[in-house]
Amino acid sequence: MPTPKTESLDLFIALSRASQWVNAHADRDIRTHGLNRTEFGVLELLYHKGAQPIQQIGGKVLMSSGNITYVVDKLEKKQFVQRKASTEDRRLIYAEITKQGEQFIEQVFPQHMDVIEKAVEALTSEEKQLASELLKKLGKHAQQTFK
Repeated sequence: MPTPKTESLDLFIALSRASQWVNAHADRDIRTHGLNRTEFGVLELLYHKGAQPIQQIGGKVLMSSGNITYVVDKLEKKQFVQRKASTEDRRLIYAEITKQGEQFIEQVFPQHMDVIEKAVEALTSEEKQLASELLKKLGKHAQQTFK
């Protein structure tokens, strides 16, 4: 008979495996475009949310700020991103997507969404909505109780 501890462990294992395999689909697609998951995440963030302070990008794509500097450097070399100094605070540097970066995302993002949709198609629309709600609840609780 399952106990709360074994139920929690079963959930953890199922969640980890599901995440690993869905990410495998997404990562394979992203690599076909010459990027890794973090580079794609930063580019997608800048496309959908606009210019962001480099120091704050890490928290939004779950990476350390030191690594984000490296990622922004790589995206800058590909001419997808540019740095821009803040007009209010010279210490603050923003990363913003370039026209070339926008064109890239507009070209590849619809296909990327299709890849993700195919990876999760085992669930019905209602199941996806429920899973999303439950995982958000779980994530918020785990974040709030992390000390």
